[in-house]
Amino acid sequence: MLRPSLKLSRLLPAKTLTFLLHFSSSLQTETETQKIVNIINDHPYPNHPLHPTLSQHIPSSLLSSPLVENVLGRLFASHSNGLKAYEFFKFSLQNSRFSPTSDAFEKTLHILSRMRYFDKAWELMEEFGRSHPHLVTLKSMSILLAKIAKFQSFEETLEAFERMEKRVFVGKEFGVDEFNVLIRVFCTQRQMKEVRSVFNKMIDRFSPNSKTLNILLLGFKDTGDITSVELFYHEMVRRGFKPDSVTYSIRINAYCKKGRIGDGLRLVKEMELANYSPTIEIISSLIQGAGVARNVTKARELFDGIPVRNLTPDTGAYNALLSCFVKSRDVKSAAELLDEMEEKGIGYDNVTYRNMFLILMRSKDMDSVVELYEKMVRRNFMPNTRTVVLLMKFFCKSRRPDLGVELWGYLLERGHCPHAHALDLLATGLCSHGKVGEAFECAKQIVERGRQMSEAVFRMLERFLVQGGEMEKLRELNELIKRLQKVLPPSRGHATGILSTHQEELM
Repeated sequence: MLRPSLKLSRLLPAKTLTFLLHFSSSLQTETETQKIVNIINDHPYPNHPLHPTLSQHIPSSLLSSPLVENVLGRLFASHSNGLKAYEFFKFSLQNSRFSPTSDAFEKTLHILSRMRYFDKAWELMEEFGRSHPHLVTLKSMSILLAKIAKFQSFEETLEAFERMEKRVFVGKEFGVDEFNVLIRVFCTQRQMKEVRSVFNKMIDRFSPNSKTLNILLLGFKDTGDITSVELFYHEMVRRGFKPDSVTYSIRINAYCKKGRIGDGLRLVKEMELANYSPTIEIISSLIQGAGVARNVTKARELFDGIPVRNLTPDTGAYNALLSCFVKSRDVKSAAELLDEMEEKGIGYDNVTYRNMFLILMRSKDMDSVVELYEKMVRRNFMPNTRTVVLLMKFFCKSRRPDLGVELWGYLLERGHCPHAHALDLLATGLCSHGKVGEAFECAKQIVERGRQMSEAVFRMLERFLVQGGEMEKLRELNELIKRLQKVLPPSRGHATGILSTHQEELM
């Protein structure tokens, strides 16, 4: 760890010394986080228990709330196996120096429920409802209900809501805030018929507030049906609801997504007359709406007018204008905008990278795509799944699976467990170039980290390995998949190993 010497500390101003200490501490935390994430991801699961490995490599003095939160956050972002993350969280709870936080609890719950480990998620939720009730919040309730609504039935989601009240939030009578969580869960899944059913069924028990109605309006907006948005809005007004800034924002965004920039601007004027000032998010929506309408001039005008409204353009505003250039295929303006972001110290996010990659790919500028990709890697930026899949698809279609392998290695090195779709693309690209051994290694790395591969990729590898007489490799991959199946919940489309008796006899 970097520490200013005693002699140097006497010479430095207090602010500079504080900054150096903070920077040094942050650097150490990042290093420790990366080390632990790599230990967890590289651990052969489920062949060996994880707990002894954690005990061996993580001293009790190291565990702190920020470190545990950072590790869990990285495991979540990197699509690591949920049971591994759960084991790490339980390991942390056994340490007297670690005091669980709502953030660590919610991240663990999110990881488990995203991978459909609902039994473990309920186990964790109910245990914390008894031992740490102050950490069980509306957010944690929303996390679990959202995944149940996504992967299970309407009735099972309602049953889960009741189970929350009876067995998790024991002694607490649910009110409109909990009702709003349930409504939002169904709206997020765009199940508006179910939303209306729940609303009509429970309206006598839970008196809706302005937040309830805005959640419903947002749900109709997300279906892409502007008529439904406006019908519901006027129904709300007839009920005596007074629109607020959130209401206007939702309606403006609904029109902008359809490219109806004129209607969006009309609502902005209406909003200002009601004494609500447009936010930078609303202006970004208008810029994007102009882009959908292919009106780059209007988009630029709106962007340049941001300071006039006493607002400061952020990454979202720049991304909105960048998306306009992507739609019009104006590579020069897009590149200039990125340079402007750098000059003003406005960081790129996944949307920035994805938009820029898209415009360069459409212009078939391979060299510029690689240049931007290398810049992203140099900055240690971790792309999300959509960006990874976009890059992997482009590299493999461009007959450059070597770049795909390079990206794959970067992700693993940074503690990321690539999504199965990225493996599908890379393995197909490698096999089509006769690099079956590399495709096998990538598939093996996924399964060893406790993640499933698709049935399609397994069958493709099976075919090539049999043709090449690589029966030992096929046997090894088959065994890894079979072991993993014993601990993972069943899921359609994932590899189940070799099922045919004839093939097993051949092996």
